[in-house]
Amino acid sequence: MSASQNDGNTHFESLKMFAIAPVCASNQPLVQIKRAQAAISFIAFSLLCLASHAQGVRPEVVASGLQHPWAVAFLPDGRFLVTERPGRLRVVDSAGRLGKAIEGVPDVAAGGQGGLLDVVLDADFASNRTLYFCFSEPANVGNGNSTALARATLGPDMSRLNDVRIIFSQKPKVSSSAHFGCRIVESRAPGINDKGSGKPDGKLFLMVGERYSRMADAQTLNNHHGKIIRINKDGSVPPDNPFFGKAAALPEIWSYGHRNPQGATLAPDGTLWMHEHGPQGGDEINLPKPGLNYGWPIITYGENYGGGKMGEGLTEKAGMEQPLHHWTPSIAPSGMAFLTSERYGKAWQGNLFVGSLKFAYLDRIELSAPYSGKVVRESRLLSEAGDRIRDVRQGPDGLLYVLTDSPNGKLIRLQPTP
Repeated sequence: MSASQNDGNTHFESLKMFAIAPVCASNQPLVQIKRAQAAISFIAFSLLCLASHAQGVRPEVVASGLQHPWAVAFLPDGRFLVTERPGRLRVVDSAGRLGKAIEGVPDVAAGGQGGLLDVVLDADFASNRTLYFCFSEPANVGNGNSTALARATLGPDMSRLNDVRIIFSQKPKVSSSAHFGCRIVESRAPGINDKGSGKPDGKLFLMVGERYSRMADAQTLNNHHGKIIRINKDGSVPPDNPFFGKAAALPEIWSYGHRNPQGATLAPDGTLWMHEHGPQGGDEINLPKPGLNYGWPIITYGENYGGGKMGEGLTEKAGMEQPLHHWTPSIAPSGMAFLTSERYGKAWQGNLFVGSLKFAYLDRIELSAPYSGKVVRESRLLSEAGDRIRDVRQGPDGLLYVLTDSPNGKLIRLQPTP
């Protein structure tokens, strides 16, 4: 039962005690008591219906048969662009038919958590056909790999990527099949975490993991492990990046001390929100600001796998940022989106939505103010199906869409209940 439904039941029980007690005390005929009880029952039913309606969704499968889908983007003609982790990019039509794998995707180091991961369309895709995707890039020599970000144009018949160019490649490459991160966000002017809004500013953010075996690298600036990267769309580095021109620091770095980011989105005011996996416990939501240190692996609310402290067991330290919110036990979050539409009612507008891989549900996160503030309530959606939620996005129709992570993954549209 959801948090809102629990609140409704609590409210009803208080109302029931208040309303019935005076009737009994006045020694009125039994029929009046029964009428009062019936009235209270009707109020309770109404409250529960309202609570259910406020949180009601009906999953509608748009497509199935996707092999570990990782990300979805919405094409202007109503079709969908979906990545599959083994290395395929497909167009899915509105009837759910899967197109052939699009040609021109670079070789990926598919295995473990690696493969073809996020994809986003350029804000001007309708005119320039440009898209961005990230993937685990194999080394030219040896068995190393790293997270890479590429740009390309989608051919007119959507059968091939043209002009493919790697605009960022994580350094150094290591032999690992874990913690690639790999969520892409196109930023907007007048600047990240500034209380304004504006048009896309020609810059991209890329969330990059610390590759698991190199967790200590998240605290040093001479590598890209456990960092958020900010670059221009052509791969060049903006001169207002916090470490631009600084000795012993890579200029693409925006923030550091991250573990394994798996979701990121912009609020309407341009604020960057992201989440990252903790170890055993301590998954976090953060609002990364330029040049700041988010603590991993020095501070965490999680612990080692199997138990035991991480390092000194610290949860805070001077010079390191606290998360906005953390989950313990871990939910293994993946995908992240704000709902800006009113398709599910006004109460949902401004809520944050995050998938859970571990517990197989969609987390509706209510904040103290729309698109901002602290987490005040969480509700589980889609938990009955038992599907791992890999991605969540709001579509052009104002509805939420999710991808489920399995060998027979699905693209699901969430319809409001009538």
